[in-house]
Amino acid sequence: MSSSKSTVPFSQKVAFGVGMLANQMFPAILGIFMVVLVQDLGFPGWMWGLIFFAPRIFDAVTDPIMGFISDNTKSKWGRRRQYVLLGGIIMGIAYIFMWQIYRENTLEYNFWYFFLWSVVFYLGLTIFSVPYVAMGYEMTDDFHERTNIMAVAQWIGQWAWVIAPWFWIIMYDTDIFPTADAAVRELAIWVAIPCALCAIVPAIFIKSKSTLQEDYAPLNFANIGGSLMKIVYGFIEAFKMKPFRKLCIATFFIFNAFNTVAALTFFVIVYKLFDGDAGATGVWVVLFGCIGALCTTFIVIPIVAYMSKIMGKKKAFVVSQSISIVGYIMLYFLFIPGKPWMYIIALPFFSFGIGGLFTLMMSMTADVLDLDELNTGLRREGIFGAIYWWMVKVGFAIAGGLSGLIIAFVGFDPAVKAMEQQDAIDGLHAFFCFFPMAGTIIAIMVMWDYSISEEKANETRKLLDARKP
Repeated sequence: MSSSKSTVPFSQKVAFGVGMLANQMFPAILGIFMVVLVQDLGFPGWMWGLIFFAPRIFDAVTDPIMGFISDNTKSKWGRRRQYVLLGGIIMGIAYIFMWQIYRENTLEYNFWYFFLWSVVFYLGLTIFSVPYVAMGYEMTDDFHERTNIMAVAQWIGQWAWVIAPWFWIIMYDTDIFPTADAAVRELAIWVAIPCALCAIVPAIFIKSKSTLQEDYAPLNFANIGGSLMKIVYGFIEAFKMKPFRKLCIATFFIFNAFNTVAALTFFVIVYKLFDGDAGATGVWVVLFGCIGALCTTFIVIPIVAYMSKIMGKKKAFVVSQSISIVGYIMLYFLFIPGKPWMYIIALPFFSFGIGGLFTLMMSMTADVLDLDELNTGLRREGIFGAIYWWMVKVGFAIAGGLSGLIIAFVGFDPAVKAMEQQDAIDGLHAFFCFFPMAGTIIAIMVMWDYSISEEKANETRKLLDARKP
């Protein structure tokens, strides 16, 4: 059952946000390190796509199971904290081992070594992220305070995308590391340890009550069959809810269309703007991600949070995503060889896409959870969070596979000089701009008749409060 909570202390918001920094830093750095597999270790496009695809599918399968386990855990520490702690530790260890690969080894060995350790990493990510996200949903029942919590978390988490791009320079600076694969072997340690520490902050500092006396489904091997059926049933019931279904589908199209082409950023900037000369690129690959993240941190998140209060969450979503479409169009015309600074003009507009998405969607999911409790009498933050992120991760897996397919489709080859494959480079650039724009347009259409307004959310909250003894 729900409890009445409204204002959340700022220290608790920050503790939750520090976990978001880990939740975003790991994939941010991972996406940058992955270029080494193709550029320096010779992984073909299909192998790169498979490494993106398969572990994330495994991750997506385990998420609903973790959601069920987290929702039904009886413990003096509550339902979430112990899993957040364990998952953070597993992620850190697996991330270090995953990148201990050497170009002297065979391609097949490096592929399977990386593949298996990445599965362990994504298992740790599931154990951490599903209970962690559920923590955020549980922190308040206030319509606008939910947006404030997610805004603080996203503000802190966005620093991952400010910091991460600088690894492009560090990795390929021969004064620091002799080769890029040597760089990722050492940098993985420096990334994993602080990220793991950030991941466990919510487990230590976010308050939770004992669930030892709660009437939850038993978690034991004897009931594993019934538990799996409950997972399937919960998944079906959650997805039957039209507002929740719309949130999942809209997120799927925006986030994963974006991620399909995000992996191409390095190649588009180096080959479109600098004729394939990575040395001449300087800081321009770095600045694309860094300035975009700073725009999200200091412009997008505050504006979107304000718009949400003034015009409601749905309208704020539509407006913010429409602004991002303008940014994608601008990027197509502002990627001008010899004038890399021009793309900076588009970044504040472009950043409204992902920056607005998660600030609003996680808050809107918490509103849906109230409606689910009204209908079922259950609080199922874990299973709903798992399903939401299941959509994200399945799509992310597809996005990784599509990145490799796009590279193959346009015929791009990093080993070929830019002047000899101009059509392929132009094709990458077109996909880079128009593929995420198409996903955003579909998402806006999906969300056009989203039904949970502030008035409806408050009415639901009153009905829930009236049920309390």
